[in-house]
Amino acid sequence: MRWWLGWVAAFYVVWAILTFGFGYWGHVKENWPIAAAMALGSYVAGSTPMGGGTVGFPVLVLLFDMPPSLGRNFGLLIQSIGMTSATIFILCRRIPVEYGMLIRTIPSAAIGLVLGTFLVVPRVSDVAVKLIFACLWASFGVLTLLKNREMCDFHGRPVIPPVERNLLSIAVGLFGGITAALTGVGIDMLLYTLLVLLYRMDLKIAVPTSVMIMAAASLMGTALHVAIGDLSANVYHSWLAASPVVILGAPLGAYIVTLIPRIYTLYFVAVLCVFQFFWALWVTGPTPAQWLFVAVNLVIAMAGFRVLYSAGKRRAARG
Repeated sequence: MRWWLGWVAAFYVVWAILTFGFGYWGHVKENWPIAAAMALGSYVAGSTPMGGGTVGFPVLVLLFDMPPSLGRNFGLLIQSIGMTSATIFILCRRIPVEYGMLIRTIPSAAIGLVLGTFLVVPRVSDVAVKLIFACLWASFGVLTLLKNREMCDFHGRPVIPPVERNLLSIAVGLFGGITAALTGVGIDMLLYTLLVLLYRMDLKIAVPTSVMIMAAASLMGTALHVAIGDLSANVYHSWLAASPVVILGAPLGAYIVTLIPRIYTLYFVAVLCVFQFFWALWVTGPTPAQWLFVAVNLVIAMAGFRVLYSAGKRRAARG
């Protein structure tokens, strides 16, 4: 674990220099609520197929009424610390990962992030982003509530045919990259559901794989927005406040789920996903057209999950 401990020590040295050496301690104290929220968010990030931005986005956007672009940028920035910390922890503890899919998904995720940032984000309204986020994670929450016990019983790492693996990696990377460009999260959940529903892969392999793809996407997304120059002072101050928490919280989540049954954590997270959906609807107050938008998104997401689940059952039946 010396590599992970060295990473943590180096981070705290840099954080202390930035916070106290450059006079940002006052901003850190002002942003303690987001740091408190990310204590839960970082645990969720390390123990489930959901990035810390899944908590950070609704807290900033729905609770503090900040624009979705700020919630997205904060999610990418904070996950660059938390998910990277969890990734180093996973590598140090030699936790099994589906590297074949992971490595092939990263290049297309980079393309998806660029396409999403420059072609999709400018054409999507703030309300639409909120509703897309709410629908995506509500669908995942319902899926987990319905199939969690079954999915937690999956074991093993099935062999994925090379051509199939390459095509699916490209698809997940592109769609997941675009989703991350909109909300700061999503590619981790897409890769996870593919591995679990279609290939019935052990969650002890699928979840660490989802953590690592979100870490890679967050680093690429952060680098992209640094290059663009649209990281606001609010995002930076929130990041300074929350990063000392998430650098430990995400690896702690990755460790705790090796000690306790993962099923309870996933049930808890699923309830949060459904709760944020109704919270988002209450905050946004959708128009009739937006209600239709919500219904279409939910139907598409649930239909996609159902297709993957059915295909996985047929694959398992064939042996």
